[in-house]
Amino acid sequence: MTDLSRLLFFPVLIFSIIIHECAHGIAALRAGDPTAKDLGRITLNPLPHIDLFGSIILPLILWFTGSPFLFGWAKPVPVNPNNFRNYRRDEIRVSFAGPASNLILSFLFLLIAILYLTMFDTDYSVQRYTLLFSVFHVGMLLNLVLAFFNLLPIPPLDGSHILENILPPRYAQYIARIRPYGFFILILFFMTPLFDVIWGPINFIFSIYIAIMRLF
Repeated sequence: MTDLSRLLFFPVLIFSIIIHECAHGIAALRAGDPTAKDLGRITLNPLPHIDLFGSIILPLILWFTGSPFLFGWAKPVPVNPNNFRNYRRDEIRVSFAGPASNLILSFLFLLIAILYLTMFDTDYSVQRYTLLFSVFHVGMLLNLVLAFFNLLPIPPLDGSHILENILPPRYAQYIARIRPYGFFILILFFMTPLFDVIWGPINFIFSIYIAIMRLF
């Protein structure tokens, strides 16, 4: 990651995780739960969403240690599943809304990049290292990472809630049992080659994005 990309990482990260959390809140509201709305969490104002460790401390640690990979998260939007009209179906929908919003956002960054290249009749090979195109690159890649990372079936990530409500109850109970240890499992996951699992689809989609932009 270049110095310019690192500089742009923070505002793009904050914007992306706010969209992610708002998507959870909107999906919950549509499912019958107004908790996030009533608490003022369906908002683009970053202050209610910022998590001291996940939004500030961890990204800064990764920055100053020269990590090739920067990451973070926001405060989870409060959701009360007891208000859902259909508990299991709506749990899946609300959980998937966050990663889905990041996938959509990554595609929107691509469309904006294409629009920019078309409107100004410029070339991707010329623009790829400019400030504006660095924003597009960070936006596309970061949102792909957020989407696929959150789909991992490890508590407390969204993927664990999705899997728990897809599986029959006799199997879903195992996910509930490991939930208190989810943070430690995630740390171990980061430290093993298994972490490379999410890079396959991320690199594949990002390479398609780059190939599309090269056409303009």
